[in-house]
Amino acid sequence: MPDPVFDLAIVGGGINGCGIARDAAGRGLSVLLCEQDDLASGTSSVSTKLIHGGLRYLEYYEFRLVREALTEREVLLRAAPHIIWPLRFILPHHAGLRPAWLIRLGLFIYDHLGGRVLLPGTTTVDLRTDEAGRPLKPAFTRGFEYSDCWVMDSRLVVLNAMDAAARGADIRVRTACEKAVRKGDLWTLDLQDRFSGDRSTARARVLINATGPWLDSFLSHVDHQAASEHIRMVKGSHIIVRKLFDHPRAYIFQNADGRIIFTIPYEGDFTLIGTTDVDFTGTPDRVAISPEETDYLCRAAGEYFRQQITATDVVASYAGIRPLFDDGRSEARAATRDYVLKLDTGRGEAPLLSIYGGKITTYRKLAESVLKKISPYLPAMGPAWTADAHLPGGDFAPDRFEQEAAGLRNICTLLTAPHARRLFRTYGSRAVSMVEGIRIASDFGQCFGNNLYGFEVAYLMQHEWARTAEDVLWRRTNMGLFLTAEEVRLLDAWIREHQDLPAAEAAISQGKTDAA
Repeated sequence: MPDPVFDLAIVGGGINGCGIARDAAGRGLSVLLCEQDDLASGTSSVSTKLIHGGLRYLEYYEFRLVREALTEREVLLRAAPHIIWPLRFILPHHAGLRPAWLIRLGLFIYDHLGGRVLLPGTTTVDLRTDEAGRPLKPAFTRGFEYSDCWVMDSRLVVLNAMDAAARGADIRVRTACEKAVRKGDLWTLDLQDRFSGDRSTARARVLINATGPWLDSFLSHVDHQAASEHIRMVKGSHIIVRKLFDHPRAYIFQNADGRIIFTIPYEGDFTLIGTTDVDFTGTPDRVAISPEETDYLCRAAGEYFRQQITATDVVASYAGIRPLFDDGRSEARAATRDYVLKLDTGRGEAPLLSIYGGKITTYRKLAESVLKKISPYLPAMGPAWTADAHLPGGDFAPDRFEQEAAGLRNICTLLTAPHARRLFRTYGSRAVSMVEGIRIASDFGQCFGNNLYGFEVAYLMQHEWARTAEDVLWRRTNMGLFLTAEEVRLLDAWIREHQDLPAAEAAISQGKTDAA
């Protein structure tokens, strides 16, 4: 029997690929998505973790991009209020850099360009009396406060994949597309499961290249017409230090080189500082922060904070590649962050669409644009629908988060308040079904440290494609910051032990009976 024919095959399990898969599946299309590693294992898990309009993009006249991003902030906040929440930013005025009138103008445009409803607008701040001024040097006496949103970036990817799968998409994680050949109106993909080594083929009417930093290298394995466009790989790096301030707001700092950096409260005990913009010419799977970037971020933050930061203060760091459209700009920081879609139909054959650039904030609009572009080839496609649909676990009002999180303890009285809040922040309303079968302490299963238990790991393996300790600790949660090396080893061994069991049996084996 020949392989079934999918309407759409997507290569790449980052935010763009999973967002397209979700939208397409919800329109009645048959969808295959393959990702060579874990979901969000590339660019989508190493962002600054913001849903934002991009205040600095106004300086480059990227008004369409900023307007779209500002509008999407509140669309996404409504869709996933467990993993996305409002965040206020303090922008101290630096007398030697952008003048105050220019900042006011930019923030006025920022407030009014995107139809803001849920988020509060800009205010001025007296840093001599406001608590936000205490960590700063005395020279910074006034500033501005505005709104954007925080996001658990890799979870946003996973939730899109989960919703796509629930709507019928075939999500194949750790499955590489080694070759794609088109003949007439169909693509044939050669696939390999990187865990089992098994090989298979799949056929599709349309192929989407959502491989991000691997875009150009993937095209070398695909039957396509040579394109003159290429991606520009720009590295962005971040450092994590012990928390530098106690209040819940973030800072945006201007630098003398024209760039900005963010310093953001992170996971309660830490501060996240980033990002850099450095052209990158290596292979995407070998990207890492450099000592020069670490020093740059420490010095940039040190221009503002009373407490000086050095490389010895860094407890963790990460780096990733932004796969931007190469628009010929001379400076990496000036290269457009907008997305560009390139359609290749060969000689009137099955179409290939490649995605250049894009931001996490605008992934949903990118997905709509992709499907509009390929709609002539898939006439049975339904209408757009994602603007008013919540993601898994997000079916509650944004202003109800604290009440909903506290209510989890009524479902499971054994939960402490911090544990309940973390579970609801991570899983939203789905946390209810995760804990409702827990009656005695042993039902939690093995403890790996810091309230990470077997029942949660089993859920991640069963429902969220987690296969390794790294998947669990850095892409499904941020618990990697809190576990010791020995605890990580125990978690990894537990996952390997349960890897070959049926999902329900794995859940039951550690006491979580309602997963059966």
